[in-house]
Amino acid sequence: MTFGSIEKGSPGFSKVILALVLLMPCALLSQTPPPTSATFTETVPGDLLVSRAVVLYDPAFTRNELEEVQKSFQQIGIDAVAYFEKDVVNAGKDVTKAFAEYFISRQIKYLLYLDKTSKGFQLTGPVFNQKNNLFDPLPTWRVQNERLPELLRTVFQDSWRSQKKQNFLVNEYPETDIVIDPIKGKRQEFYAIDLKVDELAVPKFGNDAMDKELEQFFASNYPWKYKITEAGIDERELRKQGFSYVLCYIDTRGVAAREILGYDMTKSESAYASITFPGGQLQLKTIPADKPVYKFYFRHIDNGNVFLGNKWDADITWQDALRNHVLGFKSELKIN
Repeated sequence: MTFGSIEKGSPGFSKVILALVLLMPCALLSQTPPPTSATFTETVPGDLLVSRAVVLYDPAFTRNELEEVQKSFQQIGIDAVAYFEKDVVNAGKDVTKAFAEYFISRQIKYLLYLDKTSKGFQLTGPVFNQKNNLFDPLPTWRVQNERLPELLRTVFQDSWRSQKKQNFLVNEYPETDIVIDPIKGKRQEFYAIDLKVDELAVPKFGNDAMDKELEQFFASNYPWKYKITEAGIDERELRKQGFSYVLCYIDTRGVAAREILGYDMTKSESAYASITFPGGQLQLKTIPADKPVYKFYFRHIDNGNVFLGNKWDADITWQDALRNHVLGFKSELKIN
């Protein structure tokens, strides 16, 4: 997704902006409305050349393009200390929280979004707000151009017009191999058997139609203790209410989802086989590795242990992915 190639004022503008925000919540079921930014400015932030930044880039960027960007940043004095694929950072609450903690530890001031749009290239630079939603709805610096060299030339000229270069120890090449692990506890490739007795928190979407569908699914398919909880509720409050586990998910390309969750990535695969349950019967479904998918899991609130299930069960829609995970759990326990 891009940071808005649709013109301001058009019908799709607000939807595009909303889609760009790095979401805070643990699962689609717990998402609170993200902040929006309806205004952009061409004015370069006054402290850009004295601050640290990270680059969150569209996976469509090639290695050569990223190296071109970093070479230009080094010349300009933009201290981009790390590069991450933006859909990875945006994969879900647990993931985004881990990245926010890393950004804080590196004293990051700006998030530099690199996008390829229908009009060419785009750089957008919101201020990192030191929170799990990453930035606030403030006027945001943005540069656009049909060609990447011209975009970088504009950044160079506009920056040096308004400030002096003070970052002199800038990386020569983009740092793209930093691994951020969102799993705080133990990673388990089996189901949370304790859920036979412990109560599960299932946060709402915050959308009436979707919440109704969610409630109907759990009422019909989940045989153990659970409660549909309000969207965005703090997990410390959930624990006080007696919940031991919370339902979570990530939403990104299949290859990225597997890497985030610690699956074996030593073999390069063009597609992954997921267990699915059309009509309640187990079948295998092959999904291209670059296709965006949802993957649900259970997480223990106290110790952070993550229970992924004993089979890969990601799917293209949240409904199918949730069904795969819950019915896979029931199948493992031989419950109809």
